[in-house]
Amino acid sequence: MTELHDLPVRDRWARLRFAIVGPLLAAPPESGQLRELITALAARRWRHPVTGDDIQFGRSTIERWFYQARKAPHDPVAKLRKRPSGAGANLSPQTVQAIRTQYRDHPGWTCQLHFDNLKVMLGAANLPSYTTVRRYMRAQGLFRERQPRHTSAGAMLARDRLEKLEVRSFEVEHVNALWHLDFHHGSRKLLIHDGQWITPMLLCVIDDRSRVVCHAQWFLDETARRPDRKR
Repeated sequence: MTELHDLPVRDRWARLRFAIVGPLLAAPPESGQLRELITALAARRWRHPVTGDDIQFGRSTIERWFYQARKAPHDPVAKLRKRPSGAGANLSPQTVQAIRTQYRDHPGWTCQLHFDNLKVMLGAANLPSYTTVRRYMRAQGLFRERQPRHTSAGAMLARDRLEKLEVRSFEVEHVNALWHLDFHHGSRKLLIHDGQWITPMLLCVIDDRSRVVCHAQWFLDETARRPDRKR
């Protein structure tokens, strides 16, 4: 039986990636649960397939592996067998811990600001180049999180709830399974025959999956039957 350390590096990485996303393929999550499950996987520590050290992966990285493997149901391991990017290979465990701690405390900082503060904290001699730090942060999904416009308790709760949800541009998996309709108030008023200025409204019906506009029509109000405007 072939031992893991006897396998090529690409095969070791492929097996690790499949071990991480495999449960998601074997038991597909319900709608809205994928982001929460991926977040839990990103919080776990895994064994590096080459060095044996503890390693973590960002949400975006795990999500990319999941979709890559799902597109190759017959051989997902082969789909995940690619040359590792090497992001973070030149970072010491101390530097990695400092980056993750600093990002947790200041997620709104730019990568340059993180790098400048790490240089002061660890010393320029102990810190790799800015490019290496930036590449590691991107590979781990440590992207800049902009501050919300509103910081009320309700706004912060809504932000935290959104972080746990899977955000997609559609809700259903098939075309024509769900249509949305809504009115859009026009930006300019119109002068009608009786001398009144009114705001026209556009009724739009759109297919959820394909985003195709099925129907669009202007109306004078949002009711199904416009009342008589004569006085």
